[in-house]
Amino acid sequence: MRIDSQLELLQQAQSARNIGNWTVVIQCLQQLVAEKNAQIERDRLLDLAIDALIAGDFQQRWDVAKLFPKLAVGNVEQAIAPLIEIAQDEEEDEELRWYAARILGEFDNPNAIAALVELLKTADNEELTAIAATALGQIGNSAVAELSKLLANKETRLLAVRSLGSIRRSEIIAPLLSIVKDPDATIRAVAIEALSSFHNADIPPVLLQALDDIAAPVRREAVIGLGFRADLKAELDLVNKLVPKLYDFNIGVCCSSASALSRLGTDEAAKALDRVLQSPHTPLNLQLECIRALGRIETYACLQHLNFYLHEQSSLPLWQEIVKVLGQIEQLDLTQVAAQILIEALQSPQISNLPESIKGAIALSLGLLGDLRAIDPLINLLATTDTSVRLHVIAALQQLAPVKAYQQLQQIHHDGRISPELKQGIAIALSEWSLR
Repeated sequence: MRIDSQLELLQQAQSARNIGNWTVVIQCLQQLVAEKNAQIERDRLLDLAIDALIAGDFQQRWDVAKLFPKLAVGNVEQAIAPLIEIAQDEEEDEELRWYAARILGEFDNPNAIAALVELLKTADNEELTAIAATALGQIGNSAVAELSKLLANKETRLLAVRSLGSIRRSEIIAPLLSIVKDPDATIRAVAIEALSSFHNADIPPVLLQALDDIAAPVRREAVIGLGFRADLKAELDLVNKLVPKLYDFNIGVCCSSASALSRLGTDEAAKALDRVLQSPHTPLNLQLECIRALGRIETYACLQHLNFYLHEQSSLPLWQEIVKVLGQIEQLDLTQVAAQILIEALQSPQISNLPESIKGAIALSLGLLGDLRAIDPLINLLATTDTSVRLHVIAALQQLAPVKAYQQLQQIHHDGRISPELKQGIAIALSEWSLR
């Protein structure tokens, strides 16, 4: 772009500013910023960008905010000075201050960091402190030292630990380890959650100790963190450490323990989950989590646990969850086992006592498993009068083997020995097939 064209764009932007047309101002700035050989002084463009940020609406502020990193090339201090002033002005519009803080997070600069830390300490607005914490996290290592200083102050410790936790770099390990025994349970929980992201030798002992914390949120974060350390399951005897947490006083800890044990994936973990699942005292939400956990482990024994329970209870939510979990099995040597369990369930007398939605759920799961043995049972299911179940069956058959299933439907449709209900269901399926 020639210099005269650049000057023309600048004049157009200035004219648009004079009448408050911020959309045009931003469009001109976008073109000028994109120009590699721009001859216009950046301070003139920065002035326009600041004006658009101050006076624009939410979307215009969003658009112009993206330009500041490019406008600041070669002159960061000049670019961030007005942003710092806006962010620290308690009389200013809070949305504008939010944007200024957000933009400051783009600059790894001591003044930007100091301004964000100050905002974190002094702002009364929760959204402002949240964006300041996010911005500091985005800056990364340079902000760690400043944030670590805030840990010494009770008033700023929680905000500091949350900000440090968002950085997710090894430099935060030492300051976070210093507060894992803080009197405030929320601070302990946030620190444990952040530390769990790192594979550092000093962290597993802290997580193990936190399993017995008096506060449930801390125990829960410790359980979750240890569940992701399958590499240490033998060395730390993690299954035996986590199984007792299936019986915790807090149901959230129990459910997190079930999920954690599924990630460890041992036979002992599966047996523990099965015992909890079959206990008459287990709450429904923990039963559901145990079902999901057994499905994630994906062993033959786990599928048999689910099969046994499928026939031993009549709870609709549990039936639905087991059927869903079986349809999500991915190991090739187990998909046929899962499909056989569902086919037998579909053909059992018990199915007639359950809502039609269960039949539809079984159809969908069989479609996902891809076992062609399911074609005949699915076709027989078309005898239902429930429209939703029929549609689920059609979708499952098309997913399994569209050509083979269609041919089989045509053949059975001409068989005079089938029931009127099945004949009608097949006719509907053939009609739907032609529409797909």
